[in-house]
Amino acid sequence: MSCVLLDFTEGTGGSLVVPSSGVTASRVSAEQGTALRMEVASGEGPRSVALKAPEGRWDVSDYLYVALDLRNPGSEETMVSIEVNSQGADIGDNRNDVTTVLLPGESKTVKVLIVRLPLDEDSALGRYFAGSRGAVGGQYSSGMLGLPGGFTWHWNRIDPSQVTRVVVSVPFPKGGEIVEIGRVLAVGRYDPPTEDELKSGFAPFIDEFGQYRHRDWPGKVHSVDDLARAREDEEADLAVRPGPEEWNQYGGWARGPQLEATGCFYPAKHEGKWWLVDPEGRLFWSHGIDCVGLSWGSTRIKDREHYFAALPEEGSPLGEFYWGRGDERHGYGFGQANLWRKYGDDWRSIYNGRVHERLRSWGMNTIANWSSPEIYLDRRTPYVAEVHYRSRNIEGNHKLPDPFDPGFREAVRARIEERQESAGDPWCIGYFVDNELNWQRGIGAAVLVAKAPPDQAAKQELLKDLRAKYGTVDALNAAWGTRHASWDGFLECREETRAEKAHDDLAAFFDRMTETYFRVCREEVKAAAPNALYLGCRIHHEHPRVLQLAAEYCDVLSVNCYRYDVRMLRLPEDIDVPVVIGEWHFGALDRGPLHPGLRHVQDQSERAVLYKSYLRSALSHPLVVGTHWFQYGDQATTGRGDGENCQVGFVDVCDTPYPETVQACREVGYAMYEHRLGSD
Repeated sequence: MSCVLLDFTEGTGGSLVVPSSGVTASRVSAEQGTALRMEVASGEGPRSVALKAPEGRWDVSDYLYVALDLRNPGSEETMVSIEVNSQGADIGDNRNDVTTVLLPGESKTVKVLIVRLPLDEDSALGRYFAGSRGAVGGQYSSGMLGLPGGFTWHWNRIDPSQVTRVVVSVPFPKGGEIVEIGRVLAVGRYDPPTEDELKSGFAPFIDEFGQYRHRDWPGKVHSVDDLARAREDEEADLAVRPGPEEWNQYGGWARGPQLEATGCFYPAKHEGKWWLVDPEGRLFWSHGIDCVGLSWGSTRIKDREHYFAALPEEGSPLGEFYWGRGDERHGYGFGQANLWRKYGDDWRSIYNGRVHERLRSWGMNTIANWSSPEIYLDRRTPYVAEVHYRSRNIEGNHKLPDPFDPGFREAVRARIEERQESAGDPWCIGYFVDNELNWQRGIGAAVLVAKAPPDQAAKQELLKDLRAKYGTVDALNAAWGTRHASWDGFLECREETRAEKAHDDLAAFFDRMTETYFRVCREEVKAAAPNALYLGCRIHHEHPRVLQLAAEYCDVLSVNCYRYDVRMLRLPEDIDVPVVIGEWHFGALDRGPLHPGLRHVQDQSERAVLYKSYLRSALSHPLVVGTHWFQYGDQATTGRGDGENCQVGFVDVCDTPYPETVQACREVGYAMYEHRLGSD
């Protein structure tokens, strides 16, 4: 199913084509008729062409994708970004986008998934898929259905009935790039089940292996025999490709430069780039993967039993994979059940060994965050450990701890002490403390402190700072434009402060609060494990001031970078510290789960293309010392505990690796040390 939205035959397209500076646009003959030729000059910033809807808007509500026919007639590989804009969406930024790489002479159709407004939770489809972030029929939900308050997960979405333009850009122009645009299309049927279909014939829609029943795809498991064949095929593949020959036991570069061997991991700058150095003194670049364990493919079944075609009977061998409290069957682990089917009664030990074999064979050398100690304590692959704890947060922000609270340091210390199995372990690279804290924009966290309750430790510290600076509350009132009757009145006040007048004081306190957080975390990591690296808190919004302050305390600064290229990562210019990317991924809707994740691509072949491109951009970045893909296994088709049901794994719910992604990983991973040492 497709529809031509715009072509460039004579008489069409003229005033609808708007090139940016540094771009020349002209019509040329192409394989499928006339194309728009986009020639790019060198210079700073992206170079683009905007293609406007002829009647002011396109209605693509019946389609899954907006697509473009693209060709690279040049002699150099070219990265191209496509952005679809709309008007009228009341949330988000009216933008869907995708990035691709065009090889010299390559032609292909590139599809941009239409990320729609959230499902109406009162609709039949919304009620049916409550608790999932992606539903069937191409509905890419921007939030978790069923959560009160309209929880938003994805920031890019459009109104498909109000699409106004498509923008094609070369994001990192060197000059001389040429891109030919053939047609703008709407493709793929958006066809979610109707209310009548949901009531009859649709359920159960999950098969005995945890897969979606109403669609087939390459590699889908239809029987236990398929699992056995997949195991045999992979064992043969691993035997032929055991891993890079030039790596040492840690995955460091045995044939590369010899640095000081300290018996533990440490960062070092070598020939203008940051690296990690392994315990044997060899250069090490952390190519890893998150969530290496047993939790993938696990999902809630309570109140959703009708979703599933063949849940096992009580007392059967597969019954052990139910989970819940007492006799209540709350959920089921399809991933673990499939491992038992595939490897037999000794599946745990066989699977644990298989994981290490896979990572080495795939060109990976790190078991990254949220992984199972049962696997990483085999000490066959270097690993990182995470520290999560419970302490009081800043009032109004459930993801930002109060670093002045007396319980904060104690909570961090107690949790690190529980991880003593990794303290002093040469295979342990270091510790992440927390994950994706909400620092808010600007000084927003300090503004919250100023209106926090009087027993908030951070507010009491803010009061001390203000008393020391102003002496009297009258002086504070004059500076801030407030009317506090006393210092106690300030402490009791729950109204929001006018940040423009209080800005400098709140900015100073924001710095103090942030520094205190990172300092305390560092001190506790070093007290418990002096040789382990403090890796920070995996910052996911590029808050410049937080990044600057964190860089002063972290051995390696961690960021989660869901972009199409690491050159899109925005770091303050004055930072010169090692950086590890704690999360990134690409997913598609062509196989398995119903949601493509935070960065989508059109299919598995395109995922492989972007994997190689992203990883090479990271290897070329002088600060980046590693990337950790999120995550090892696909999420359950019906969602994990918080509803995420994304096709982002290296393996599917049946433990079958995605061959395209594995091959891409090997192509770059096996040569990553030579690439990093020799790249600009």
